[in-house]
Amino acid sequence: MQRVCFALQVNPDKLDEYKERHQAVWPEMMDALRETGWRNYSLFLRDDGLLVGYLETDDFERARAAMAEREVNARWQKEMSDLFITPSGLPPDQAMRPLDEVFHLDSGPEDE
Repeated sequence: MQRVCFALQVNPDKLDEYKERHQAVWPEMMDALRETGWRNYSLFLRDDGLLVGYLETDDFERARAAMAEREVNARWQKEMSDLFITPSGLPPDQAMRPLDEVFHLDSGPEDE
């Protein structure tokens, strides 16, 4: 299993809209994420627009490529793209760059 963390920048003027849209993620988008291998996926948003995402998957590039083939993902990215500040105006899913993991505390025996 691969653990992936990434950071993106939400436009600080659009934080409320970003949060609202994530209170009503389309069921077909959530199904597509699950079907393409995105598990234990969380997003964390700071008040200056820093967005940190975390997910677990067997192969991040394969999961991301599979999502890129989904029509629902194209619609979602189009809906969300105006909320982000990305390099060269890339859609958010293409601007994701995994962060290097520098430390991990594995669960102890009592958690297993």
